[in-house]
Amino acid sequence: MRLKNKVSIITGAAQGIGLATALKFAEEGATVIVCDMKADGVDAALAMVRARGAQAQGYAVNVTDRQALDAMVAAVMAHYGHIDVLVNNAGITKDARLQKMTMEQFDAVIDVNLRGVFHATQAVLPAMVAQGSGVILNASSVVGIYGNFGQTNYAASKFGVIGFTKTWSRELGPKGIRVNAVAPGFVETPILATIPDKVLQQMREQVPLHRLGKPEEIANVYAFLASDEASYVNGAVIEVSGGMTV
Repeated sequence: MRLKNKVSIITGAAQGIGLATALKFAEEGATVIVCDMKADGVDAALAMVRARGAQAQGYAVNVTDRQALDAMVAAVMAHYGHIDVLVNNAGITKDARLQKMTMEQFDAVIDVNLRGVFHATQAVLPAMVAQGSGVILNASSVVGIYGNFGQTNYAASKFGVIGFTKTWSRELGPKGIRVNAVAPGFVETPILATIPDKVLQQMREQVPLHRLGKPEEIANVYAFLASDEASYVNGAVIEVSGGMTV
């Protein structure tokens, strides 16, 4: 078990990549802290994590709410005494062409995808600095590297996450804290549920493997980066896209 007894907070853990990551971490022996804004989703995910034999807690927290994040971290520290891994996975999309994108759409995505990462990381940082160790894993996207039609807000947020990752790896590396990002391509998640089949097929054709990724394939990368096997990996942005950007 590569993550035995590592207390790991995963945001956006009620579905998709976040849920797959929570389950993978549970299988690897981690103590899993399920964090999501949907209370019913937290309860369901928590049951699945515990069914795999892992210690776990769940918190219905919106990453845009700094006070709620601070309260969650305080509760985790009071119970376990340490926080070893933070996976900043929570994210949303509100797509529109530039000319039609509203400030509400723009701000909503930036608040969750960018400010949420900032808030969650600041919240856990005192614990990690005090213990002299920790791993912060940020969810970026290939869209944050290459852009995508109709996703000005999403692309900006995910490019910003890369900036966070590069900067924090320099700031926090000397304190024993590693910071890395994962940039998935097209993955079978609820975000894609509203996309027509014809468009999904076009997406598959852009990938040399001719298929979409599975959440578990992203979770596997997170598990590696969180483990001691990745002890010299810092400041990296790892694309997991089936080769679509080649």
